[in-house]
Amino acid sequence: MASNLNEEVELSKKHEEILGRRAVLLQQMEICYEQQKAKKKQQAMASQAAHERNMKILEDFQKLENCLQTRPLLHPDVINLQTRYWASVEQKLPEWENYLLGKGPAPVTEAGQGCYGHRALMAIVAQQHLQNCWTD
Repeated sequence: MASNLNEEVELSKKHEEILGRRAVLLQQMEICYEQQKAKKKQQAMASQAAHERNMKILEDFQKLENCLQTRPLLHPDVINLQTRYWASVEQKLPEWENYLLGKGPAPVTEAGQGCYGHRALMAIVAQQHLQNCWTD
């Protein structure tokens, strides 16, 4: 009978231990579930914000497209200047590529006096000035 009582006590202890582990696991599951709910809610909010941002960008693009379709055409001289400017940019790009990628110094002129930046800046300013003159 004593052995039955000892077995009963051991089984009771094991039962209590199992119940304790079960309670801990249930609590961990609840915490995990709450974290997942919070994460899902946060993702839904981020998704909604991204959707709204994308809709705003799409509206902006549509407005810009409408604006570009209704604006008057540029004068042929301005188009010619733009074409020559971009051809010059494409021609000089290989010289500037390392500098623009942050891998080297700015290129210098043949005489070693400064870089081409001043000429490029002046071309951009001239282009913008001509555009303003023709669109006003």
